[in-house]
Amino acid sequence: MGAADVRRPGRRVRRAAARLAGITGAVTLALLAFPGAVLGHQLVGLFESPIPLPVYLAGAAAAVALSFAIVFVRDVRPFGAGDDRPRTVPGWLRTALRLAGVVAVGWIVAQGVVGGASDGDVGVLFLWIYGWVGLALISALVGPVWAWLDPFTTLFDAGAWIVRRLGVAAWEPASYPTRLGSAPAAAGYAVFVWLELIVTGGGGGRILVGAFLAYLAITLVGMMQYGRDEWRARAEVFSVWFGLLGRIAPIALAGPPEAGVVRRRSFGAGLLEPGWGRADVALAALGVAGVLYDGLSQTQLWYNTVGLTGIPGGTLTLSVFLGIAVILALGVARVVAGSSGAAVGVAAVGAGLVPIATGYIAGHYLTFVLIDGQKILIALGDPFLQGWNLGGLAFFTPNSGWLPPGIVWAVQLGVVVGGHMLGAVAGHAAAARDLDADSPGALRSLRLRQLPLAVFMVALTATTLWSLGQSIVAVKPGG
Repeated sequence: MGAADVRRPGRRVRRAAARLAGITGAVTLALLAFPGAVLGHQLVGLFESPIPLPVYLAGAAAAVALSFAIVFVRDVRPFGAGDDRPRTVPGWLRTALRLAGVVAVGWIVAQGVVGGASDGDVGVLFLWIYGWVGLALISALVGPVWAWLDPFTTLFDAGAWIVRRLGVAAWEPASYPTRLGSAPAAAGYAVFVWLELIVTGGGGGRILVGAFLAYLAITLVGMMQYGRDEWRARAEVFSVWFGLLGRIAPIALAGPPEAGVVRRRSFGAGLLEPGWGRADVALAALGVAGVLYDGLSQTQLWYNTVGLTGIPGGTLTLSVFLGIAVILALGVARVVAGSSGAAVGVAAVGAGLVPIATGYIAGHYLTFVLIDGQKILIALGDPFLQGWNLGGLAFFTPNSGWLPPGIVWAVQLGVVVGGHMLGAVAGHAAAARDLDADSPGALRSLRLRQLPLAVFMVALTATTLWSLGQSIVAVKPGG
């Protein structure tokens, strides 16, 4: 790309940027016209926004739009080479993680068998709070901790060892249908979203334990049928999902998990590594849409306009919402690809959506982990939900007083907008990776094809931040 092209993006790109700004403003104004704050998605108490909702909403949408404007004008190549020198995770740490995973499974099953109910339900703690949210954030911000914590693989290895000791001959696994890719993991993720948002409402009980045992059985059978590593890499929901989020992390596996070898790379550089598939884009879209649905479906506007409640109504609306999100993401990928090939569009949209999903998880659920996660103390006081009170912990009350409201709002705003900005830069870099740098016409064409992605992401920014504004009730002094 020549210097003149860097300074003058051309009339078409300037007009496109102007349209983007206009659309951004329209989306923001439309959302600001919606009803005011309601008590929805209320996880951990009441917080008051330190700035007016319209101000931070408009600023956030403008920030994301600006990040796109920058990559439209300049050919941004954001990530360094990193450090590929192998490093070994200590054996004791890997063993401790594998043991922790098995203990968690045993504890969940034991509570389910014995029965009872309390805030110390470890199914909720380990599956929804620490797993669905906590491990997702660690996978994205640190590295592949799930590779060793994964209890399904540990249990499979234990079963295989027992079978060998009994002298039973091993059988050759069948070939995994390559045409499926990671589609089974994406479908399984949608089922988990349905279970969490519609069936259990983020709660526990025997329904959650039963669903977990069913999934455990399916996973072990899949590993036996197609091979442990193949099933884990393509079809096991948690491994595929955490691996997708792990593209952001600065630490990545440099070999099979049992070897414990990792490498360091620039933060976010994994988003540009090859291997993206359409199912990965669908999974990333489901990750974004699931959190967005959780926020929107608990606003007054949603009840006024949709009004479908209960499991049948929730199942219908969630299915439609997730389906639209996947169709939009794949459609945008096709537009971005243009004549460059489908792989370009898939990589661009995948690299754009994964940081957004991470930002949404942190923005919506971080306080959920920090406060509701304290209920592990209740579980330790009454480990089998039998009314025990070991160490006086059974009546512990999670404390939110140590979380300053202003910091909560700043973090929510920062992670959501930051995820969108990283997605904008990574999506453009992924699309332009194989572009001919000496062809200004090709670069201009790519920029124009990315406009639907830009509009899509700006609209998502405004919508999710508006839903956060509805979720947190403003408390007035003396009110």
